[in-house]
Amino acid sequence: MREHIIRLRQNNCKDCYKCIRNCPVKAISFANNRAEIIPDECILCGRCFVVCPQNAKEIRPDVEKVKEAVRAGKRVVASVAPSFIAALDVKDIGDLEKTLKNLGFAQAQETAVGAQYVSRVYEKMMQSGQKAIISSCCPSINQLIEKYYPDLIEHLAHVLTPMQAHCKDIKEKDPAAYTVFIGPCIAKKQEADEAPAVDACLTFDELTAWMNDQGVAFYQGEEQEEEGKRSRFYPTPGGILKSMDRPQGYRWVAIDGVENCMAALEELRTGRLGKVFVEMSACEGSCISGPIIREHRQKRLSGVIKVTEYGGTQDFPGQGPKDLFMPVKPAGLHRVQPGGEAIQAVLKKMGKTSPEKELNCGCCGYPTCRDKAIAVCQGKAEIEMCLPFLKEKAESFSDKIIANTPNAVLVMDEDLVVQQINSAALRLFKLRSPDDILHAPVVRMLDPSDYLAVVTSGRNVVNKRHYIAEYKLFVEETILFDKQYKILISIMRDVTDQENALAQEQELRRQTIEVTDKVIDKQMRVVQEIASLLGETTAETKVALTKLKDAMKNE
Repeated sequence: MREHIIRLRQNNCKDCYKCIRNCPVKAISFANNRAEIIPDECILCGRCFVVCPQNAKEIRPDVEKVKEAVRAGKRVVASVAPSFIAALDVKDIGDLEKTLKNLGFAQAQETAVGAQYVSRVYEKMMQSGQKAIISSCCPSINQLIEKYYPDLIEHLAHVLTPMQAHCKDIKEKDPAAYTVFIGPCIAKKQEADEAPAVDACLTFDELTAWMNDQGVAFYQGEEQEEEGKRSRFYPTPGGILKSMDRPQGYRWVAIDGVENCMAALEELRTGRLGKVFVEMSACEGSCISGPIIREHRQKRLSGVIKVTEYGGTQDFPGQGPKDLFMPVKPAGLHRVQPGGEAIQAVLKKMGKTSPEKELNCGCCGYPTCRDKAIAVCQGKAEIEMCLPFLKEKAESFSDKIIANTPNAVLVMDEDLVVQQINSAALRLFKLRSPDDILHAPVVRMLDPSDYLAVVTSGRNVVNKRHYIAEYKLFVEETILFDKQYKILISIMRDVTDQENALAQEQELRRQTIEVTDKVIDKQMRVVQEIASLLGETTAETKVALTKLKDAMKNE
């Protein structure tokens, strides 16, 4: 099924929106903190797979399907994309065939054979006088036109892709063959699912992983001298054009990259281009830069050189299948377009209350705030994907807390330069405005010793009471240091009244103890005089009165 071609590793998705930014048709929705590909809208160009920084996308594996065919004793025949010469460590198709035989394949042939058949059909189409013709070799471009440019279907060549043409040729000559396409393209898996002549599709990555599991290395034989075939140029930009005999009266152009192709399709809609043959490839650099090759960041120049050296001016022998017709029809893609009021309501929720606030920064993955609002209306995006909106919301929330707290708050950088101060702090330190201290060292108003100690040691201070002599203040201060962002936060509570009340209480207690002490001394003298007259000891009385005195001192 289509939805299984590119799968999501949910635990790896980190809300970066990079896949959305890079998807040329925005066929990715975001919900529940993860991205999901929308199969009906996806053209399987593979860009989301290539750009994902968290390795959250994976391609449906089909190796087991081919292994089962090998174990069942089927005659497994490989149709190998012409880009193999750049992607794999072999000198020619002979080396690769010997390698594949060690995995159980019966034979390996070049898909370039099918490409040659397709080129001959393109030539006949031009000879018949058809106006604008778009090549049908790239399955992603075919899906792009079927889904997003259905009005241009008539210009898309209704011709099988080289993969289908070649596999059909193999089966016509060997009905028992089990055909397996091997190449750099993700979209070929979808195409293989729907093509009767193609039994399975593997990527170059799947092939090399299978070889590693089996301990099979690429065969390295002597390079065979043969006449190069011009259809081997297919995976390079303009390669289709190089493989064709160009009839008079036509203009020729090769376009690669989905965005470039979309721009060309918009121009074709005008109908002013006349007789033109347009070679289109979804990948920038054509198939030589297919997603499986591009993922490994192989150098495009060296790949083109290898393909060019492997190509030539000759054709493969044989005529191929007579019928290479491919049915093409609109895919029936209908995106519901929300009305203006609904779009404006979403923009307002995102804080875009005026055109000036529509930054169109692209952080969310959409080129404009309006495009993002439309995606929200379609259920493909969430308002919280707008990073400037979240930043404004967080700053507004924190600013309100800081502005309204009764505690004084100072925010400093690691150099103890004041970056933020709230109203309570202005009042506490009798400052007229934030400008009196903002962007100035805190030493201008406070002793920096405690702050330096926190930055140096990394240990926060919690609820430390101390006296600030310059302002005649007692404060209870908490100092927090954020190591990651190098921010120092001081939160101070004015406890001057509490400390003054406590001092007054202690002074009253001291005075009471002093009076009590005098009373006790006087009473002890009186008791001693009475005791001496009575001839009795005063020891017990003295101990009792001393305990009373000590108790009052300790209160």
